[in-house]
Amino acid sequence: MKKPSLTILGCHSSIPTNRFHPTAQVLEIKGFSFLIDCGEGTQVQLRKAKIKFNRIIHIFISHLHGDHFFGLIGLLSTFHLLGRENSVSIYAPKGLKEIIDVHFKWSYTKLKYCIDHIELSSKKLEKIMENDKIEVFSIPLKHRIYANGFLFKEKPSNRKLNMEEIKKIPDIKIVDYPDLKLGKDFKTYDGRIIPNYKLTFDPPKILSYAFCSDTSFYLPIIDHIKYVDLLYHESTFLKTEEKRAINTGHSTANQAAHIAKEAKVKKLLLGHYSNRFPNIKEFEKEAKKIFFNVEASEPLKTYYL
Repeated sequence: MKKPSLTILGCHSSIPTNRFHPTAQVLEIKGFSFLIDCGEGTQVQLRKAKIKFNRIIHIFISHLHGDHFFGLIGLLSTFHLLGRENSVSIYAPKGLKEIIDVHFKWSYTKLKYCIDHIELSSKKLEKIMENDKIEVFSIPLKHRIYANGFLFKEKPSNRKLNMEEIKKIPDIKIVDYPDLKLGKDFKTYDGRIIPNYKLTFDPPKILSYAFCSDTSFYLPIIDHIKYVDLLYHESTFLKTEEKRAINTGHSTANQAAHIAKEAKVKKLLLGHYSNRFPNIKEFEKEAKKIFFNVEASEPLKTYYL
């Protein structure tokens, strides 16, 4: 299975331009393609990134400001026009279902597929999706309206068989492999106990990703994102505009770096830049004074966990 990756489709705030695209990104992990936010023009960016529409089954919307969901109805309409039959699950604050339903009602469109709406309202960390490979949590943020970040965590994989060592022990049969993968020791016919670590390899490291946008500088999220491999944290403004950040419910690059440092994350990815700052490297420069492993995200660039 390929290495988990995050493809940025858009990483600017507010108004889209011919250079700047609002928030949207795709996390590909454990065979899933998760769409996180869906700003205007997302489906065009998906095509440019060569991400297949039919792989998108789960969509996560952080909050109901337009630069985070105005591209969604267009994308859902395209799914319909392409003859999609598989259902789509949308995790979003209460209200989005009504917006979508009204649109398709008055455009007299009966979708060829089903939408499963999971409405978010919790102000605490909450598990909102789970299967045998991954679990997803909503992270309460602090913004002008109800908003969530999202935490994606792989589940532990089974141990890997060390066939070279296993073949040295005739007592071990194929029927014993599942127990070995689960970490159990092996007992031979004559009563000897062979420790599991001698017959298997450690499973791959569990990886995690946290998305935190839009939000003010909000220390409570630190406990929820401790040690994640990759953190995307909004940095709408530079430190010189800290007062504006407070007034609008956003963060500075400096503040994002403080969050990353306190949470001891592996890498920080900045985004949601205000269009008043054309040089995004200024955000990276500011954050690096606080946290060493930081990068300013760019549209259509892929980052690996």
